[in-house]
Amino acid sequence: MTSLQPLVDAACVSPAIPGAVALVSRGGETEVAITGQRTLGGEPMTRDTVFRIASLTKPITAAATMVLVERGRLGLDESVASLLPELARPSVLRSVTGPVDEPSNLVPAKRPITVRDLLTFQAGHGMPDSFDAPIVSVLSERLGEGPPRPQQRPAPDEWMSRLAGVPMVHHPGEGWTYNLGSEILGVLLARASGRTLGEVLTDTVLGPTGMDDTAFWTDRTDRLASLYLRDGTDLELVDPPEGQWSRSPPFESGAGGLVSTVDDWHAFGRMLLAGGVHDGHRVLAEESVTAMMTSYIDGGPGHPFLGGQGWGFGGSVDIRQIDPWNVPGRYGWVGGTGTAGYVIPSSDTVVVWLTQVELRSPEDFTAMGEVLTYAADPDA
Repeated sequence: MTSLQPLVDAACVSPAIPGAVALVSRGGETEVAITGQRTLGGEPMTRDTVFRIASLTKPITAAATMVLVERGRLGLDESVASLLPELARPSVLRSVTGPVDEPSNLVPAKRPITVRDLLTFQAGHGMPDSFDAPIVSVLSERLGEGPPRPQQRPAPDEWMSRLAGVPMVHHPGEGWTYNLGSEILGVLLARASGRTLGEVLTDTVLGPTGMDDTAFWTDRTDRLASLYLRDGTDLELVDPPEGQWSRSPPFESGAGGLVSTVDDWHAFGRMLLAGGVHDGHRVLAEESVTAMMTSYIDGGPGHPFLGGQGWGFGGSVDIRQIDPWNVPGRYGWVGGTGTAGYVIPSSDTVVVWLTQVELRSPEDFTAMGEVLTYAADPDA
């Protein structure tokens, strides 16, 4: 029988990463493995190390959205225009390969954007499948799309003003584009509640689930891991503990802005597997959890983001066996800072992988793949 610790230890050898914390929980049994250092040459990793979890934020934002739907503050199939008037009359590219600002390449959207569109990434705004399309550079330059560094984005109202001038890649409901659905949801949740997104997440999900170390910034810099970028065989320091995530950002990113710990995301995953219940208290209706973990999109073979799997609300859903870690019904996602979090309903499993090297090359996925494969085997 294999165990988790040797897999995580090997991660610091090939490919080299400074450190990692991994958790695999099956039913009542939880296995945690810890290796390496928070910062090269610094303190050792510990179970309570805080990481920038990047896109593991997305499922949490989706869960918060469903709480507001349950409370009657939002309607899944209602237009978002009343709360986001900047998106009341969006334009759509005739051709994604054509010029972004050319009026002849723009047409009005066929219908309004709904909350459901944002949750399923079918609203129209976002990263297309073709990374060399002109819209990609526009998303980066005007909206700060790219690596998860939230201080590069302006405050929400200014960001929405900029978004209003960026055309959509497809009409609402007629395609799938990555990331911006969760960013827009974050602004929507804040406006629907009259509070900051951080306050909304704390009220709806983080507080009820006991996720005390999860937020858009932390003053616990003594526990925050550094963030690196691989440059060949070397690691370049991108953000130290006293860097961007040590203070409140102007834009709280619902797509990738949170910091968290392995136990916090585990608590979130356990809540989902329990049908929305945490420690005997209901956080989400069971119907909301089911809606989140249902696939509405089939990525198809070779999809650059989904890799042949589906997409639910704020996370992927496995719909076919392609890689060793795929399990039908598995829900979750990966983060560009070297993180992953999934729940596997069929085996009552939560897996969390947290490290601190941005995912840029296939080698950066190797150790993560080993841990996800281990978690996918109920007999491991």
